[in-house]
Amino acid sequence: MQLYICEICGEAHIGAEKPGDCPFCGAKENFIKFGKEADPIANQKIEISELSKKNLMETLELETKAAAMYLCMAEKSKVYEIRAMYKRLAKVESEHAAIVIKLLEMEMPVVNPETCSVDDVENFKRTIELEDRAVGLYKKFAAEAEETNIRKFFGALMQVEMGHSELIKKFLC
Repeated sequence: MQLYICEICGEAHIGAEKPGDCPFCGAKENFIKFGKEADPIANQKIEISELSKKNLMETLELETKAAAMYLCMAEKSKVYEIRAMYKRLAKVESEHAAIVIKLLEMEMPVVNPETCSVDDVENFKRTIELEDRAVGLYKKFAAEAEETNIRKFFGALMQVEMGHSELIKKFLC
């Protein structure tokens, strides 16, 4: 057994092999390090510019809304596989929000429930729109970030959200 720690969220994975992606925040394999080698962004005190604070606040809003929406979609689907997928996506988006909370040293805001369709295909289309919007925003936020670790954080989120979009597109085929 080995201890692996994600450099994005700081969560630990214990296993015989390094996971392909972080099981908590979805960060790609290159962000997962052996325990002693990790220096997680979520656990660092970073001097954050006003622009990055603004972008992180927008990220927090986007991620909390996505988590609430995915919980709604999980509840409405009649297909177990889809319910399980949306529950997992909600947990990943919630983890992203938790990282932002740590970076900004603030309390988690109250998250209102979201509405969604009872139709899985409509929900897939809405999910792709949301994920593609997030990818575009995180690409922009990464380019704007003056702080190396904030740029790294947005780059990792961009990759994760791209993966979510690709996953959902497979359901539409």
